[in-house]
Amino acid sequence: MTRGQLRRMADLARDEGYRVRWEEARGGPTAPFATIGGLSGLLRRADRVVMGDPFSRYVQLLLTITRARDLVVVDDGTATMEFVAQLARGERLVRWHRKGGRPSPRDLLFAPVSSSARRRLTPSARRRVEVFSSMPVHETPDGVTVTANDFSWTRARFGPPRITKGADMVGTSLVETGVVDGDSYLEAVRTLAKAHGTTRYFAHRRESTDKLHRLAKETGLEIVRPDLPLELIARRGPIGRTILSFPSTVVHTLPLALAGTGVRVAVCDIDPAWLTENASPRAQGFLSGVTGTARDVHRLTSVTAV
Repeated sequence: MTRGQLRRMADLARDEGYRVRWEEARGGPTAPFATIGGLSGLLRRADRVVMGDPFSRYVQLLLTITRARDLVVVDDGTATMEFVAQLARGERLVRWHRKGGRPSPRDLLFAPVSSSARRRLTPSARRRVEVFSSMPVHETPDGVTVTANDFSWTRARFGPPRITKGADMVGTSLVETGVVDGDSYLEAVRTLAKAHGTTRYFAHRRESTDKLHRLAKETGLEIVRPDLPLELIARRGPIGRTILSFPSTVVHTLPLALAGTGVRVAVCDIDPAWLTENASPRAQGFLSGVTGTARDVHRLTSVTAV
């Protein structure tokens, strides 16, 4: 699903007049070397580099090549909140759901590259760093410029959507990342869907096929695999009058994308009992923070999964 969405977004970028170069960065054991070799010249000459996920090892590796004076992180994911906070505190870059665990041998091997990337993402007299995001940023590192994404392009480009009478639900990959127990998640989805008359479940691009098949079979929900990011799908419509979600990026982005449509975004907190024994010690606090900092959303009482 991730690759499919990227291809559709590449088409949109071409429609807007941009030239797109597609790299098969994970197309086999030699693909990373071919990609890095093919991009190294461009990266060394670039004055500005715009990147997505700063926790990506690929992005961090490419950062060690560039001499750009202008670095821009564009990311509306929950990881942005953690990235900015870690940068402000001078910590190593670790995804929130892995924080607190022991570094793997692969982490230790990659540590010098990660440290180099963190230094390059730290503003200096020779380097400007900007974060463009719709996510709330509370710990801004010295010298970092934060620009709010208000989804004005999305609203101008798509919609307004046709609003249906029912409710839709947005999926999450918290089970796949090992944070939430799969059985507890399924029961929570079933309970919420029954309480709110939900008919459709918009799958997260990282949700496993097996889990989605089980959800469809045991809840009766129609599973929708979006071919574009959900903000664009919702803006194009049709979309339910109520959108149900667990703590995730969409509780911040959908109210912006759907501003003025009358659609209500409702979020259900993660019950601590749903967390797996391998979940990061920070998981509950981080997820609560994602919900608590969201604006223009309706908070639901946490459902009990048995």
